[in-house]
Amino acid sequence: MIKTTGLVKKYGRVAALQGLDLEVPNGAVYGFIGQNGAGKTTTIRILAGLLMPDEGWAELAGRNVVRDPRGVRQVVGYMPDFFGVYDDLRVGEYMLFYASAHGIRGAAAFKLRDDLLELVELGTKREAFVDTLSRGMQQRLCLARSLIHDPAVLLLDEPASGLDPLARVEMREILRELCRMGKTIIISSHILSELADLCTHVGMIREGRLLRQGPLNEMLAGDRVRRFILRCIDQEEEAAGLIGGWPGADVSNTGHGQVEFSLAGDAAEAAALLKEIVGAGTRVTHFAQTEQSLEDTFIQLAREVNGA
Repeated sequence: MIKTTGLVKKYGRVAALQGLDLEVPNGAVYGFIGQNGAGKTTTIRILAGLLMPDEGWAELAGRNVVRDPRGVRQVVGYMPDFFGVYDDLRVGEYMLFYASAHGIRGAAAFKLRDDLLELVELGTKREAFVDTLSRGMQQRLCLARSLIHDPAVLLLDEPASGLDPLARVEMREILRELCRMGKTIIISSHILSELADLCTHVGMIREGRLLRQGPLNEMLAGDRVRRFILRCIDQEEEAAGLIGGWPGADVSNTGHGQVEFSLAGDAAEAAALLKEIVGAGTRVTHFAQTEQSLEDTFIQLAREVNGA
């Protein structure tokens, strides 16, 4: 559905993108992860047909962003990280204005307005002025606006930016509904924890280069360092000493009968270490691998790149 090859974009002497390759399958929810200034917004603007790359190419739903930017805009819904609203328009008028811009008028436009406002839970705000809406409501209105022409692809640049916790939850539920509708979605964010429950695929970008991409479950698994928690009865110091001397193990925290550590290797290696700990007389009450987070994966990959 979405593919880029060798995207390069420079602003003067600053290279925002340095040969970026993305591949987003049809129907995927692709979390585009990176720190501020990593190149996320530049990439999304290129995909939306609003910015031309200096080198490379990108294609969305069979349309090339360089050769057919107008065609790209017909299949893409774009929600920027910062957007303006028309203060003197009511919510319903705002939606009708954008429907008209896409050539949708009359009864079809009124039905579309009502359906989309219900989708983003703004049906009761149709007569409210846009500038009286909360930040979260304005974000949802912007999302409804991006759906006005029923695009196959949604490009959402930091959709939860500036939202309070409740508004973030509301936005996440709406995005889940769009997933069920079969939209292909790219969501850029530096709030990694919010994407773990939503995305099917993840791409991690740093300084304009893609560190890694793939299905979320594969990104969080693999044969990298695993993290464990061991709990025992009054012997954490002895257990920590034994673990610290084990090849490929690294203790990160101890206390209150608990040892947190990382371990290179597979499940057999972890089982061997546990056997050694128990054999030394430690009364173990809990031993389990903790789930690696997106933050852990991103930090680990960034360190590997720095060490390369």
